[in-house]
Amino acid sequence: MDNPNDYDNRMYDYSGQDMYTRAEYPIIEQWIPEGSSVIDLGCGNGSLMHYLVQRKNVHIEGIEKSDSGVDACVDKGFRVRKADIDRVDTYRDIRDKQFDVAVCNVTIQMVMFPEVLFREMRRIAKYQIISFPNFAYISNRIDMALRGRMPRPMLHGYTWYNTGHLHQLSIKDFEALCDEEHVVIKQRIHLGSTRFLARMSGNLFSKASVFMLI
Repeated sequence: MDNPNDYDNRMYDYSGQDMYTRAEYPIIEQWIPEGSSVIDLGCGNGSLMHYLVQRKNVHIEGIEKSDSGVDACVDKGFRVRKADIDRVDTYRDIRDKQFDVAVCNVTIQMVMFPEVLFREMRRIAKYQIISFPNFAYISNRIDMALRGRMPRPMLHGYTWYNTGHLHQLSIKDFEALCDEEHVVIKQRIHLGSTRFLARMSGNLFSKASVFMLI
């Protein structure tokens, strides 16, 4: 999906696209108890929903802004509605702690109001799982230092003006948000680096991270 020659990631087109898996999926699966109630925010074509239903027998629904994504999910039998996941009004019919887990996989950096999404996830679910690319990754730092321009390694070939990644953030930025909101980080896994390097500095050596909050 992250190829500027094929997709505009400001509004993905999921028409005719098959199910896919990502590196975050096994981690998310590991953290979700069997039979949980789950909401997938920014669910795309339902690939993560399908993955979790097959492996954890979860009761799952989703919210997605693209028409093609909603259509793909509905065609697969999932309960998904079209809405912006960073708007308070989107959640007006969802009760406090209605879900066991709210998931937002590599999407929080692509919305206009990530703080709204973050707080609503906290309200509607007992646990929250959030993943995102780490813009402080070492390749980005080197690219910025050498070129003096917005680094592109973590933009997957997109440029500053044609990417849907609106709010680039680092692991430290996310941890600071959790501190500000008095949120407990229960678990975290850094991707794209060895365990040794991640322990040294996940913020420097990890391409992406997955957090479980409570």
